[in-house]
Amino acid sequence: MAANRLAPEDINEHEIQRHLYTAGLPDPDLLIRTSGEMRISNFLLWQLAYAEFVFVDTLWPDFNEEDFESAITEYRCRERRYGATGD
Repeated sequence: MAANRLAPEDINEHEIQRHLYTAGLPDPDLLIRTSGEMRISNFLLWQLAYAEFVFVDTLWPDFNEEDFESAITEYRCRERRYGATGD
């Protein structure tokens, strides 16, 4: 906008997504956070808006197939609402 390349009314969700590092890729459905941390540390904030989060105590170097399968099982048991309420 400052360089007169974009009018304020042209800023929308599509325009923002176009400038992200993940442009052209689908948003994640699941984020698995290791090491017992229960935060995402500003990681993919826009893209994770409708993702499900699974937090595990296992440290990344020790994260194995069993941990992964457990996270996937937990994810599969969830009801995906994509922002909708239960009403």
